[in-house]
Amino acid sequence: MTQTIIDNVAAKDISYYTPAQEPPAGTQLEGSIKLFTPLTIRGVTLPNRLFLAPLCQYSANANDAKVTDWHLTHLGGILQRGPGLAIMESTAVQRLGRITPQDLGLYEDAQIEPLKRITEFAHSQSQKIAIQLAHAGRKASAVAPWLSLNAMAAKEVGGWDELVAPSAIPFEEGVNTVPKALTLEDIEVLIKDFAEAAKRAAKANFDAIEIHSAHGYLLHQFLSPVSNKRTDRYGGSFENRIRLLLEISDAIRASIPQTMPLLVRISATDWFEFTEDDELKKEFPESWTVAESVQLAPLLAEHGVDLVDVSSGGIHPKSAIAIRPGPAYQVHLAQEIKKAVGDKLLITAVGGIKTGPLAEEVVQSGIDAVQAGRWFQQNPGLVRAFANELGVKVRMATQIDWSFEGRGKGSSKSS
Repeated sequence: MTQTIIDNVAAKDISYYTPAQEPPAGTQLEGSIKLFTPLTIRGVTLPNRLFLAPLCQYSANANDAKVTDWHLTHLGGILQRGPGLAIMESTAVQRLGRITPQDLGLYEDAQIEPLKRITEFAHSQSQKIAIQLAHAGRKASAVAPWLSLNAMAAKEVGGWDELVAPSAIPFEEGVNTVPKALTLEDIEVLIKDFAEAAKRAAKANFDAIEIHSAHGYLLHQFLSPVSNKRTDRYGGSFENRIRLLLEISDAIRASIPQTMPLLVRISATDWFEFTEDDELKKEFPESWTVAESVQLAPLLAEHGVDLVDVSSGGIHPKSAIAIRPGPAYQVHLAQEIKKAVGDKLLITAVGGIKTGPLAEEVVQSGIDAVQAGRWFQQNPGLVRAFANELGVKVRMATQIDWSFEGRGKGSSKSS
């Protein structure tokens, strides 16, 4: 009698044993919902169009800005259940560019190896993972938001006073330190540091890189007339205000493999253009607008960017007054940009996309993918939850999936 050999095949190129995940979690097995169709970005194919948005955890070691087991377990539970792409949180390219003392950094080579634990786990699950590179600018040295939404971190708990920005204007008068206006030499160093961080990200085996140019952080500060009052080549006109973002995009694209996707997160509007408050209109006669985002997007494509992640707001404490949150409240911004760029650039929408039917409606409207942040925090199985709402079947990691499929009837293949 011949014995059938059934092998629990190992994932390839992983330093420890874990079963191979083929097809990857997040793959649509039954049904034909667009949300769960593959999406290719440059050289990377993703199993679906529901991404994990970057979510700061404020949980790094303050002395070295390295990842901890919190990051591994937080991302791990989501990766096992198949987001199309997981985007790791805002990671500073300079020590003084962290949002809080407990933010991640990628400004030293010593920070590469700990991040490999994250990417290796992602790849053990046949998942793709990106990292968001950032500088907080005048919003640096804050405390974690669950402690306060506007307090700065004292030096006794790792904070610092050396804030920088396009212009010497604090985020909130009387609360935030007045930042130093970056010199042209400082800007040259900043561009180099973004490129060096991107090289480190590639060495840490990330599959894609996102530049953070949203939510009132440094690159958004250069885009917006609210915070950029410069009179040199980085301020004033639209062309000057976008210059730094384009130069950083060029520098990163030249520093990473040509097959590696490059994403940019933008705030499509500062929201002041939508306000009905006369006092706000008077105080902020100029701001970053949807029209300027529409103008920026095709230029990003020309500078090697593959995808624009469309968010909004964050440039000033008062900008929140003009925001009208609700289901999919930022989708109209993404749609305006997608109309302008067509197939030249992939566009994602984020914000208030809480259900599968709503996410499907967004991608059916022409948006290439959607992102969810807090909803993944609340439910790491959000991909499966959305699939259930839409009446389709998607795969989870074998170790989870088999118990729903029955013994010997899992969706992965034995050999």
